[in-house]
Amino acid sequence: MIRSDYLLKRVTFAIVTIFVVITLNFFMFRVLPGTAVTNLSKVPNASAQLRRELRIEFGLNLPVGTQYLDYLKELAHGNLGISFGNQQPVASNLKTALLNTLPVVTIATVISLIIGIGTGVLSAWRRGSKLDHLSTNAAIVLYALPTQWIALILLIALSRYLPTAGTTNPFQIGPVSFWSNLGDLSSHMTLPALTLVLTLYGGNTLIIRSALLETLGEDYMLTARAKGIGKRRMMWSHALRNAMLPITTLIALSFGTIVAGAILMEVVFSWPGIGQALYQSVQQRDYPMMQGGFLLITVSVVLFNLLADLVYFKLDPRIKA
Repeated sequence: MIRSDYLLKRVTFAIVTIFVVITLNFFMFRVLPGTAVTNLSKVPNASAQLRRELRIEFGLNLPVGTQYLDYLKELAHGNLGISFGNQQPVASNLKTALLNTLPVVTIATVISLIIGIGTGVLSAWRRGSKLDHLSTNAAIVLYALPTQWIALILLIALSRYLPTAGTTNPFQIGPVSFWSNLGDLSSHMTLPALTLVLTLYGGNTLIIRSALLETLGEDYMLTARAKGIGKRRMMWSHALRNAMLPITTLIALSFGTIVAGAILMEVVFSWPGIGQALYQSVQQRDYPMMQGGFLLITVSVVLFNLLADLVYFKLDPRIKA
C-alpha cells in the first residue's frame, strides 16, 4: 500500500509539473515585448501589409487564450508546431540539435561524475588533510566560476591547439574517411566537453563529500569502527552504500540536464545544439522553438527525477512494499 501511494504521488506530481511548465512556457514568452514579426520593421521593403500577413500566418493575431488552446490541441497530437525562424517542424529542429548536444554533454557528465565521486570519496576519507583542503578548495572555486568565463579562458588558452567553433572543419575538400571525420569531431568536441567537466566537477565533489561525511558520523559507523572493521571496508561497503540517496539524486539531475546542454557553452563555441537553438529562438522571438525546447528540457528533468524516486525503492528501506 505504501509503495502504491508513493508511486501514485510521484507520477501525479510529475504530470502536474509538466503541465504547469507547459502553461508557464506559453504565457511567459508572450509577456515579453515584441514578436517574431517585430524585427521586420528594421528590414528594407518589409511593409506593414507583409507584417500583418505574417501575423495571420503565425496565428499571432488571435487572442492569447485561443492560441493557448490551439497549442494544447496540437501538443496532444504530438505536434510541437512550425518554427518561425526557418519554417521547419520544431520536432525536426530539436532532433537535429539534440543529436549534436547529447554526445558532448553525455561524455562531459560521465567524466565529471567519475572524477567527482573519486575526489569526494578521497576528501571524506582523508578529512582535514592537505589533500582534502586542496580538493575542496578547487571544487569550490570551479563551482563558483561562471560557465562562460571558463569557456572563454579555455578558448583563449587552447585555441592555438584545438578547434574553437562548430563540429567539423569547414575547409575540408573531397571525401573524408570515417576515422578522419571522427577525429575531426573529437577535436572540436574537446573544448566544449572540458568546459562542462570543469563546471560540473566542483558541485559533484562537494555533494558527495558532504553526503559521506554525514554518513560517517552516524552511530552505526562508530559501532563498526569499534568492532575493528577496516577504514577502507567502512568507506566502500558501508558509508558509500548508505550515502547513495543524495548521490542517486545527483546522478539523476546530471543526466536530466543533459538534454538542456549548456546554453552559454554552446554559444561561446558555436556548438549547434539545444542551447544554441534556444539562444537563437529567443533572439528571433520564435515561440514554437522556445516552447518546444523548454518542454523537452522539462520532460527530461522530470522523468530522470521520477526514475531516481523509483530507484529509492531499492536504496531506502523506509519505503516499504
